[in-house]
Amino acid sequence: MPKKSEKVLNDKEKEAIIELLKLRFGKNIPRHKDLEWTKIQSKLENQPEKLWSLNEMEKTEGEPDVVGFDEKSGEFIFIDCSPESPKGRRSLCYDRAALDGRKQQKPANSAMDLAKEMNIDILTEEQYRDLQEFGEFDLKTSSWVLTPAEIRQKGGAIFCDRRYGKVFTYHNGADSYYGSRGFRGILYI
Repeated sequence: MPKKSEKVLNDKEKEAIIELLKLRFGKNIPRHKDLEWTKIQSKLENQPEKLWSLNEMEKTEGEPDVVGFDEKSGEFIFIDCSPESPKGRRSLCYDRAALDGRKQQKPANSAMDLAKEMNIDILTEEQYRDLQEFGEFDLKTSSWVLTPAEIRQKGGAIFCDRRYGKVFTYHNGADSYYGSRGFRGILYI
C-alpha cells in the first residue's frame, strides 16, 4: 500500500483528471443540474488526496461523476457512473475476512480492501438505488454494496444489479467472486 505522501498526483496528472471530469460533467448535466463546475473544480484543486482517489476511480474504469451536493457537510458527491461495474474492480470477494477464509483459488483482493486502498467507500444499497435514478447501470454486471453487520456475521454479503427495468438486491457468500461482479465507489469532496 502506498504511503500517504505517494497519494498525490503530479501537475500533469492533476490537469488531465480535472479536464476529464470537467468534460464528463458537461456531457451529463441531468446528474447535476443545479451545480456549477467552477465551484467543484475549486474544491478539487484544494484537496489533492481526493483528486488522487478520483484518478484511481478513473484508472479502474469507474467513470466518476458528480451526482449531488450534501448541504449539511458542504461536500460534492462523486460516484462511479460507468455503465457496468468498473472493469478494474471485478473478480473480488467482499472483504478481508472472506479473502483470508478461502482455502483455494483466492481472488487478487477484496472489494472492501481495494476501496480502502483507493480512499473511497463502497456504495450502500440506498446509494446504489439512488444512482439508478440517473440511468440504467449494471445491466450485464453486478456490484457489491455495503453489507449490514447481521448479514456479514453469518458469512453473507449483498450485491445489486438492474434487470428487467428493476433494481435487485441479492445475497451470496462473502467469499464468492465473479468476473462480472465488482463494486462502485463514492467520494465526498
